[in-house]
Amino acid sequence: TAGAPSSAWACLPDLLPLYYRRLFPFSQYYRWLSYGGVSKNYFQNREFSFTLKDDIYVRYQSFTTQNELEKEMQKMVPYKIDIGAVYSHRPSQHNAVKSGTFQALEKELVFDIDMTDYDDVRRCCSAADICSKCWTLMTIAIRILDRALREDFGFHHLLWVYSGRRGVHCWVCDDAARKLSVAARSAVAEYLSLIKGGEETVRKVVLSDPIHPFINHSLSVVERYFCQYAIVEQDILGSKESVDKVLALLPEDILSFPVVLSQYQYFTSRYQYQSNFTILSEIMLQYCYPRLDVNVSKGVNHLLKSPFSIHPKTGRISVPIDLKELNTFDPFEVPTISLICEELERPRADEAEDDDVKDKENEQEAGERRRIRDYKRTSLAKYVKVFDRFLEAMARSRKGEMLQKSDLQKDF
Repeated sequence: TAGAPSSAWACLPDLLPLYYRRLFPFSQYYRWLSYGGVSKNYFQNREFSFTLKDDIYVRYQSFTTQNELEKEMQKMVPYKIDIGAVYSHRPSQHNAVKSGTFQALEKELVFDIDMTDYDDVRRCCSAADICSKCWTLMTIAIRILDRALREDFGFHHLLWVYSGRRGVHCWVCDDAARKLSVAARSAVAEYLSLIKGGEETVRKVVLSDPIHPFINHSLSVVERYFCQYAIVEQDILGSKESVDKVLALLPEDILSFPVVLSQYQYFTSRYQYQSNFTILSEIMLQYCYPRLDVNVSKGVNHLLKSPFSIHPKTGRISVPIDLKELNTFDPFEVPTISLICEELERPRADEAEDDDVKDKENEQEAGERRRIRDYKRTSLAKYVKVFDRFLEAMARSRKGEMLQKSDLQKDF
């Protein structure tokens, strides 16, 4: 399982300055949060918060340009970066604004899924630990939510990001998603929430008949993974204690045939036991359905950990996930800051002379080119590429919308 490498925290003061100077993808990051210059103050009215060394927390940071963001991050060397809302005024000047006028206007619709919320249904790990067996839960969560957000709500620009330790985040970046009110965000979060009740609630999923199409779609995802994940890897029928947990989810009138429960086909042949399909579905969903922190999704002014931030406990980078390779995504292969800094420091004979020439040309341009070349020499490259593809898709979409508007104007 993945505990926290003890050296991660200790080496951050040495490695973070190098990371922010030579590896952090500032140009893509700025491009993302500017949204093609959607409005004049969009980027500069965005809140960032930094957690500095010794857990010093600094809110309401904001920056006018990419260059200012770079300089401040290189100066402050944040151990963790969180991104907040776009406000009515610059967050750094919020104390100078007339009381009541400083308001959060827009933010991406975000989702936060944390493995600790599954502790009642996973047997392999608990708390902050994860392993390849329980990571399947994150794969299922991404498959279910990504389909629903695209097909049921019509969103297109979803950025899925590994948190760096035990969970995943989703940033829904469509213009319509960023403009959603608190009420609309709450409605989306409620639509996607099936697991109800706290620790004391035994049956956390209760389905009505007929089953909603969204739940049927979700079940079809769960069914693909359930037998291998729950029966084999989690071995939920492997001990009296775990069998009792499953039996507790059954209504009393069918407790008379618990023997059936020990047969794999009970879980895999939905049509053979059609009369009990609803009960079976509730069990599968309780063990595998995404567990959302709905409060993160509801608030416009809620902060969420930034992509490419470092997880201070593990040293792993919070990287975008390529959905085309979702089934093979391995959180343990995600690079740590130690690894990429080490890769960067490996000498390359062709570079020293090249840098001298470029520095004389134009220091800032040369610095930008060098940084692009630098991350391409490390394990971070493939994740920046995923981010690049995401940004390209958004740019194409914006261009298409602009063309459509100009065509409409011509018609009139």
